[in-house]
Amino acid sequence: MTDKPQDLYSKFLLIWIGQFISIIGTGLTIFSLGVYVYQQTTTASSYVFILICALLPPMLLKPYGGVLADRHDRRLMMVFGDMGATLGLLFIFIMMLNGNIEIWHIYFGIAISSVFSAFQEPAYKALVTDLLPETQYAKASGLMQLASSAQYLISPFLAGLLLSVIDIKFIFLIDISTLLISSSIVIWVRNILGGITIKHPKQNIMADLREGIQEFSKSRGVVHLVITTMILLFFVGLLQSLIIPMLLNLTTVKIVGISQSVCASGIILGSLFIGLFGSKHKHVIILSISLFFAGIFFAGLGLSTNIILITLTGFMFFGTLPFINTSIEVLIRKNIENRKQGRVWSIISMVTYLGSVIAFLVAGFLADDIFNPLLQADGMLVGTAGSIIGVGEGRGIALMFVISGAMTSMISLFIWQNKEIKGLEDAAV
Repeated sequence: MTDKPQDLYSKFLLIWIGQFISIIGTGLTIFSLGVYVYQQTTTASSYVFILICALLPPMLLKPYGGVLADRHDRRLMMVFGDMGATLGLLFIFIMMLNGNIEIWHIYFGIAISSVFSAFQEPAYKALVTDLLPETQYAKASGLMQLASSAQYLISPFLAGLLLSVIDIKFIFLIDISTLLISSSIVIWVRNILGGITIKHPKQNIMADLREGIQEFSKSRGVVHLVITTMILLFFVGLLQSLIIPMLLNLTTVKIVGISQSVCASGIILGSLFIGLFGSKHKHVIILSISLFFAGIFFAGLGLSTNIILITLTGFMFFGTLPFINTSIEVLIRKNIENRKQGRVWSIISMVTYLGSVIAFLVAGFLADDIFNPLLQADGMLVGTAGSIIGVGEGRGIALMFVISGAMTSMISLFIWQNKEIKGLEDAAV
């Protein structure tokens, strides 16, 4: 590729804009279908199953999607993933149009769409290494995190407005339109830059997958960092699954929604800062410091019952996440061979998200059967922890956040002292 770095970065920005629009569309669908299914069934389990259908297939299939991303032009893989995702949406749209929609139709359509995201996401992440020099990795990572956060901040707000004026069927058409827009941009950029010649051994997919595992595991620093990230995502998963139940014991649904939007804006500001200015300092140091303060803010979510203080603390916590994510991504990206990036990133994604999956499976049991009873009126910790964080419904969850925050700060000290992770800073493939 002979294009100047600034020209390539402008092409990356075009692709990023398309993905930003597409992510908002996906968020519209997930939020709208969640509301629709809950209104039809009035059970939380039916709502949760939509999230499972959206998240589980990509997690299981990403290693194979990563292999394909290393075997083929990554831009074509992105188009394949986006266009394939429209099939599930069209299926739900047609079923609703015919008036014989059933809940399993929705689950099936979401699962089909999410399967194709397993091929799109690894290609998108690995494409950064194709287009940009190492000095721009951090800026690209910050922008990608900014786009990802739009699904949680912008999409619910827009979906709430749209559902009040149009039928849910048209939400699917909007989502399909955003996928077509993002695919068109990728195709246009590919036509300008030309195709990429992929060089790889003539071997089967399983051999490629084994090679990706070997590439991932050959660096002890990468392994240490990925396992550490998996543990961190366990604690973040507890926060994701329990923050709303805790807040609903303190205030109204409307205030909870406002609080969540304000907290999520911390991610946008942090991502925007990195996207504009990059990260020019030592990434291990940034990671350790950001994690330490993230732990303090995490614990702060459980220390108060004042919604304003909780919202402020949540904003600060989410503001640290882009610095944490960017540091982890840059450290790994610098130590993985480019032609293997797709499959390695998919393996890393699957391993790290195990932490979130485990958290979702145990969060309800930990809150309802262990921690909340400890801080009820007659609980064992009323006179100790209860005197600090309060007593009553949801305060057991608050105690879980305090413990999780303390553990997060302790992990930052482990990273600070870990020689293997420090070695990732100056290593290069």
